[in-house]
Amino acid sequence: MVLCSRCGRREAAIRLHYSGEALCVNCFLERFIRRVRTAIGRYDMLGPSDRILVALSGGKDSSSLLHALAKVERDYPRSELLAVTVDEGIGAHREEGLRQASKLCEKLGVKHVVVSFRELYGASLPEVLERLKGRRGALDPCAYCGVLRRRAINQVARDLGADVVAVAHNLDDMVQAWLMNMLRNNLIRLVRFKPTTRAEHPRLVSRIRPFCLIPERETAFYAYIHGLTGPKTPCPYARASLRNEIRIFLNRLEHRHPGTKFALFRAFERVLPVIEASLPKGHLRECERCGEPSSGRLCKVCEFLEEAGLA
Repeated sequence: MVLCSRCGRREAAIRLHYSGEALCVNCFLERFIRRVRTAIGRYDMLGPSDRILVALSGGKDSSSLLHALAKVERDYPRSELLAVTVDEGIGAHREEGLRQASKLCEKLGVKHVVVSFRELYGASLPEVLERLKGRRGALDPCAYCGVLRRRAINQVARDLGADVVAVAHNLDDMVQAWLMNMLRNNLIRLVRFKPTTRAEHPRLVSRIRPFCLIPERETAFYAYIHGLTGPKTPCPYARASLRNEIRIFLNRLEHRHPGTKFALFRAFERVLPVIEASLPKGHLRECERCGEPSSGRLCKVCEFLEEAGLA
């Protein structure tokens, strides 16, 4: 039996290869919440009276985030925790996620708002993708879904008067996104993806990523401990994404060289300000069609909907 590296009394339940620690469940949970608090403080994510909207898909990561923030929020009685779930219309995957999200919100006493692609855009994600199939220059499904989801969440956050939107991007997600945007030479998107992304326009709501210092494996273990399983039916579009290829690549590197993901995170943190300083300073304006913030004449949502014949 391997004893916990921290307390030395209880049996270890998880080994953290990058640090060499073996932790029992109690010490792991204490460390986990402490890392969340560290991220919130280090990146100035929250104020004591903030209204926090959690983007809750019903999966293990976002469910863990809501669960962890509910613990942290107890120390700040003037703050408020809310949750939003976006229904993209992806069959059983989303139906299961919605059930899990609603169940968790009811258990934690958190107000839960559900908004759908069909309600906002007039079509589900599969219908949008079907309309775009075969078009020259078509993006992968996750790219379309991401843009439409971000708009939906921001709109709900604004309507509810939220101060911040909390999303469950963990350490793996952060590094994956940075590498993905670098491979696509999308430097503007690269520098905007930070632990705390401040709103650049009055109609945008700031985003925070309290799990940015926690590897995906540890968020999964936190979810397992608390019975936050998420949908059993996987998203049918996940395998088609560039992100999935990068995930596999990084996991292989981490297995052979523990600590690689943390090293990349720290490297990007140092490089991002340099890249940001080299980019031209632009100001967001309003989309000519919908009035939402946009860097061009039309926002990406309106561009996608126009391409799909839904605008």
